[in-house]
Amino acid sequence: RNMSTVAVVGSAGGIGQPLAMLMKLNPLVSDLRLYDVVPVNKGVAADISHIATPAKTSGYVGDDEIHDALKDCDVVVVPAGVPRKPGMTRDDLFNTNANIVKMIAEACSKACPDAMLCIISNPVNSTVPIMAETLKKAGTYNPKRLFGVTTLDLQRAKTFVAENQGFDVNKTCVNVVGGHAGKTILPLLSQVSDAKFSDADRDALTHRIMFGGDEVVKAKAGGGSATLSMAYAGAEFADGLLKAMNGEQNIVQNAYVESDIAEGCAFFSSPVLLGPNGAEEIYGCGDMSGYEKQLYDEMLPELQAQIKKGVEFVQ
Repeated sequence: RNMSTVAVVGSAGGIGQPLAMLMKLNPLVSDLRLYDVVPVNKGVAADISHIATPAKTSGYVGDDEIHDALKDCDVVVVPAGVPRKPGMTRDDLFNTNANIVKMIAEACSKACPDAMLCIISNPVNSTVPIMAETLKKAGTYNPKRLFGVTTLDLQRAKTFVAENQGFDVNKTCVNVVGGHAGKTILPLLSQVSDAKFSDADRDALTHRIMFGGDEVVKAKAGGGSATLSMAYAGAEFADGLLKAMNGEQNIVQNAYVESDIAEGCAFFSSPVLLGPNGAEEIYGCGDMSGYEKQLYDEMLPELQAQIKKGVEFVQ
């Protein structure tokens, strides 16, 4: 197994800290670089470095140190940015996080042009296109190596469906496609094997999977948004990617990537076969019920608009 150098950009934040810890526990990581703009990040790195696993851990702070943090990284996971507060949509975060993501893309293009980039910073529907356009300007864009992490939508779908159906969650598989915000999140419940949903359950589960993030934002009552479940999902995606980069076969994970699956959408989340070079093959959505097809058709203009907003921000 090749060991990998992984950076977490935004490692002092609510998602960043638990994500950094989970990456420290990953046996495929040999060198873990933790970067943030806040001074406490050095302490986060010192703290995590005491965990008795092989990954060597170092902390970096501020503009002067981002290049060193990212230099020759194999994988860069980006939870940087501000979280949502009650009443905010992921789109309300746009202006702050758009600038942060653009800056990170510019730094990656110089320090680690060949790295796999896993974007968690919301609104993912727009930040991934921002990353792509910024890298294009720098001449380092590789569509196979840029991923918007939508794994949390699949985690929620598994959890909620297993609960509803009395399934073993470890054996439950739910395909979720589209984007990573509200109605652009489309769970394909008709594809869940051996499941029987009443129309009421189907409606309620679809809504809960789409708006699971809001459930957490409300419950935290001003204390932020989903951080722990998102950290787990981000670590899960990165783990699959690291395994695939190390030559493990048949690793398929849903991700928001440059794609021609959905008409008029330059980016879309669907199952992706991962390999040593990133996205080896992008699979379509599979069969949809009439109900799902309707939601799909309704969602596309919203997703297209959010992609366009990201592209225009850079141009």
